[in-house]
Amino acid sequence: MLITESHHDVPTKAGGDMRIFTFHPTIPNYKKAKFPGVVLFSEIYQVTGPVARFARQIASHGYIVAAPSSYHEFTSHEPLAYDVPGTDAGNKWKVEKEVSAYDEDASLSVSHLLSLPTCNGRIGATGMCLGGHLAFRCALDNRVSAAVCYFATDIHSGTLGKGGDDSLKRCGEIKAELVMIHGKLDNHVPAEGRDLIRKRLHEEGVIFSWYEPAWAQHAFIRDELSKGRYDAALSGVCFEMLKELFNRTLRSDLGPRDGEDLEVEDVC
Repeated sequence: MLITESHHDVPTKAGGDMRIFTFHPTIPNYKKAKFPGVVLFSEIYQVTGPVARFARQIASHGYIVAAPSSYHEFTSHEPLAYDVPGTDAGNKWKVEKEVSAYDEDASLSVSHLLSLPTCNGRIGATGMCLGGHLAFRCALDNRVSAAVCYFATDIHSGTLGKGGDDSLKRCGEIKAELVMIHGKLDNHVPAEGRDLIRKRLHEEGVIFSWYEPAWAQHAFIRDELSKGRYDAALSGVCFEMLKELFNRTLRSDLGPRDGEDLEVEDVC
């Protein structure tokens, strides 16, 4: 599927205009075709080459992808470099930004997708690292039906944003279906942190799948300057999980979930 790319600058209460990069699928001779929307949240470096390539990959399967720039209060929409100064700036702004501002960004991005006449009204979210956490928080919005969170940082510690976050405490509010992906060798989210997240999701009755590949480190899907951590094969497996979830929840009109317990037969 072909893709057209554009951007929209959206005013925010937190400060500055948030640039939303939009990747839109197109089918010749079907100008009124409608597609699901996906908000793609970036890592701490904003919308870099790897993030844009990931957005194009999703869009080519028939999703309108909106990738917001996160640090509009502090800098322009330009991506940060994958170097020490870029990393230091991204990590600094990540904790200086208000959690309410992250939530505003997510809400505005969902609203942007829903405002498009080519959107079918169903929204998913995904992201990596910081963006994985933001996709998790985006799922608190009842307009979001599904989220795929790649190695989401700070959920276990509640340390996102100025003063910290309440994402894990509020996870019981999530009605969307989640896919949570963490590398077993990810030292940004240690084993005890992953266990805490998984336990809490179970306790709160969140519908989720959990994938923890044995040899994966943090940022294993980043195909540029990943410091030797990029794993193309595992990235492909994870993308198939994203496709399965989004195809099932965003393309079909499933109606509301009835909430009844599923009885599982004890059969071989």
